[in-house]
Amino acid sequence: MIRRCETGRSVRVVAIIQARMGSTRLPGKVLKDLCGATVLARVVNRTSRATLLDEIVVATTVKPADEAIVQECKRLSVACFRGDEADVLDRYYCGAQNFSADAIVRITSDCPLIDPEIVGKTVRAFLEEQPDYASNTCVPTYPRGLDTEVMTFAALQSAWANANHPYQRSHVTPYIYENPEKFRILSVMDDMDNSAHRWTVDTPEDLEFVRAVYSRFKDDRFLLSGVLALMEREPQLAEINREVEQKSLCEG
Repeated sequence: MIRRCETGRSVRVVAIIQARMGSTRLPGKVLKDLCGATVLARVVNRTSRATLLDEIVVATTVKPADEAIVQECKRLSVACFRGDEADVLDRYYCGAQNFSADAIVRITSDCPLIDPEIVGKTVRAFLEEQPDYASNTCVPTYPRGLDTEVMTFAALQSAWANANHPYQRSHVTPYIYENPEKFRILSVMDDMDNSAHRWTVDTPEDLEFVRAVYSRFKDDRFLLSGVLALMEREPQLAEINREVEQKSLCEG
């Protein structure tokens, strides 16, 4: 289905989930078991429940080790694109071209608690306000691990053509949000600040935490409110990965 912005112009919205086996702190994390399904499967399944998406694509690399991700995508019946490992910006740009995306939703495969309602909210705000870039991370109010970014193809193309710092290539969007004079940027925020929570997977402790969360629910259809309620009931869960430090942009 092709979405239309307020001007009536058709907009094809493609979510691109970046995934690779070569994580430095937890190698192979995207195919680790998470209560009966891989981490990647959890991310794909939860993202697929978001509204306003026309297609979901997993963008992995051409390295032989990532053939395992290609096979998992086939099992999940989700589209897959292979590109450069280090230059993730190029991988997104080529993937967006290949799948004729007008708007690109960036999701990372280390976020198995990604909330489909928040993804939909961010995409809706993007379509209604028509910025170059919309994000729920520029002004953090959501837990880390619910990150959603949406950009026009033109903004992605500009970043691809002009970003020249390694961290801008490996993190895809810094060139856009670091140049607010060039791009119209929209921040999507929650009513409450829950940004102190760490719900992403980058270390064994993070994986232990999300496994603990999943084990408390019957299926993976829980949302932000359900996990926050769980954390209220069992605050000790936050201790599992409390000491994990987030890597800086320059660390990749």
